[in-house]
Amino acid sequence: MGKGDKRTRRGKLFAGTYGNKRPRKKVIKTTTEQKVEKQEEKQEEKK
Repeated sequence: MGKGDKRTRRGKLFAGTYGNKRPRKKVIKTTTEQKVEKQEEKQEEKK
């Protein structure tokens, strides 16, 4: 149960792999419409 054990989180980190104990982070895709809305909100806050 250490760096050599690929079933544990520490082992996954050491080996550089992913799995149930170390899932990958989900990437949230934003559309251009959402980006434009954020820019408009920022401009309104500055006023």
